[in-house]
Amino acid sequence: MGFVLFLLFWITARQLDLAPKLLLPGPVEVLGRLAKLAGDGTLTSDMAASVWRITVGFLAATVIAIPIGVLIGTYRIAEAFIEPFVDFVRYMPVVSFVPLTMVWMGIDDTQKFAIVFIGTFFQEVLLVMDNTKRVPMELVNIGRTLGMRDAAVLVRIVLPSAAPLIWDTLRISLGWAWTWVVVAELVAATSGLGYRTNVAIRFGQMDTIIGYLIVLGVLGLVTDQVMKAVGRFLFRWAER
Repeated sequence: MGFVLFLLFWITARQLDLAPKLLLPGPVEVLGRLAKLAGDGTLTSDMAASVWRITVGFLAATVIAIPIGVLIGTYRIAEAFIEPFVDFVRYMPVVSFVPLTMVWMGIDDTQKFAIVFIGTFFQEVLLVMDNTKRVPMELVNIGRTLGMRDAAVLVRIVLPSAAPLIWDTLRISLGWAWTWVVVAELVAATSGLGYRTNVAIRFGQMDTIIGYLIVLGVLGLVTDQVMKAVGRFLFRWAER
């Protein structure tokens, strides 16, 4: 319903000429522009570049963040040593790292991976830590009563119990990753959705800008719904 209302508002604004057509093209113009970009391969190429960058950066952050988050969520000594530094870096604006990574790594894909990594890793660590702390102590105590060692309690009780929450954390973090890959591409790139948007801004191509914003919204919505569906499949026992 929300999409229908948005579309109706857009069409009405265009019909009433609330803004110059140069600044607010209608849905037909935007879709026509997207069709043209898709026809010559530009849209597909830009999407592929952005998806590749977000995939590598997000997976790298996730693979490292989950064990660290579980560690500091389980052991207070690890929390005391690691969490303050993670909090320290978390409050640094990710945008500030863009020029630094450009100097250190250039403007190739490695720099984009780094920005996505920085933008998601530290948030994931703290969220996974919180997910782990939410595991009921009763379950942990039962494991210890049964004579299970710390490693067994962690693998057989803590991780399965926290897994649904951790999956939701990954889903939310993936949404942030879309933001950071576009930020990286806006500043230093020769391809990608962010890069094409930046080029369109220079030439006043509002139809391209709006079209690419819609594409980004669709991609984000699709990945979010896929993550939700996979989560419902993997953790059916949690829903029951």
